[in-house]
Amino acid sequence: MAWNEPGGGRDPWGGNNGGPPDIEEALKKLTEKFNFFGGGSGGSSGGRGLLPISIVVITLLWGLLGFYQVDEKEQAVVLRLGKYSQTHGSGLHWNPRFIDSVTVVGVTEERQYPARGLMLTQDENIVEISLTVQYNIANAKDFVLNIKDPETSLKQATDSALRHVVGSTGLDGVISTGREQVALDTADKLQILLDMYGSGINVVKINIEESRPPTEVKAAYDDVIRAREDLERLVNEAQAYSNGIIPEARGEAQRLREEAEGYRSQVVSRSEGEAKRFSKLLAEYQKAPEVTRERLYIDAVEEMMTQSTKILMDAEGGNNMLYLPLDKLVQQGGVTKQSNSALTSDQMIDRIANDVIEKLQRNSDRIQAERRR
Repeated sequence: MAWNEPGGGRDPWGGNNGGPPDIEEALKKLTEKFNFFGGGSGGSSGGRGLLPISIVVITLLWGLLGFYQVDEKEQAVVLRLGKYSQTHGSGLHWNPRFIDSVTVVGVTEERQYPARGLMLTQDENIVEISLTVQYNIANAKDFVLNIKDPETSLKQATDSALRHVVGSTGLDGVISTGREQVALDTADKLQILLDMYGSGINVVKINIEESRPPTEVKAAYDDVIRAREDLERLVNEAQAYSNGIIPEARGEAQRLREEAEGYRSQVVSRSEGEAKRFSKLLAEYQKAPEVTRERLYIDAVEEMMTQSTKILMDAEGGNNMLYLPLDKLVQQGGVTKQSNSALTSDQMIDRIANDVIEKLQRNSDRIQAERRR
């Protein structure tokens, strides 16, 4: 039967089987056992018997104090008697207390450091810049051991890198057009300095929050900005005018070239046609010179008469000059303005020629009648 079951059994604490264990008696027996290991017994060795208990308790507490937890975003740098031992990652670890020194560092979280200052640009202008440095810990060992105060070193290195970059850039580049490039160059320069120091710090990004002239010269700088904006506006207007006038001029030039090309083609075609006509006319002239000569004369007279409104003719056998006002003859022929507008140029020429021929015929008959007398 088990000792803790009712009805019997032996009490392991040495007490009565029927009642609860005696705590004082149990402690006494435990003390006697420690006294046995301590080499003493009885009341004379009671003080020395507490020493082993104290040692066990202290050892137990020392062992418990050696446990520590490292999170996922942290690393633990362990120094054993002041010398670097190892770097622990995340998890539960144990190191002997008072022998090892453990420094836990957050390595994945991004930290920020703000900075502000007045600096001199390349063109000897003063500019006020405020920025924020975002960084994390790339090497926990270097961050803990190489530099006594990494944060202070970071501030001083940031100021040095920023002044170096701003001192190599003009005012316009720092304030307006080149702010992003200034931030990138400063981050690169700062990282080089931190790596040179072995700080274990990794620069993630530098944000330039504000860059402006000092308050004392802000009004003058605003005037400069307005003048620059006016310049850009005028340049844009000139460019727009140029973009409008140049295509128009090119179009006009193209039109003139096409007209000249058309005129050239017309002259060449007319010349070729005249040459062919002359060749054919020559062949006809060789066949019938008299007829061809007469026809050429009539065509020439007809062409000249179409270009003149008045004709003077010497009357045959007399001293009188015959005056033929062709424009008047057309008006006296009873032709109305509507009929004239309806007639083509060829019809007008034929009508005028017929009137002239009739006039000449009448004059010739009159002269012959006078001669017969």
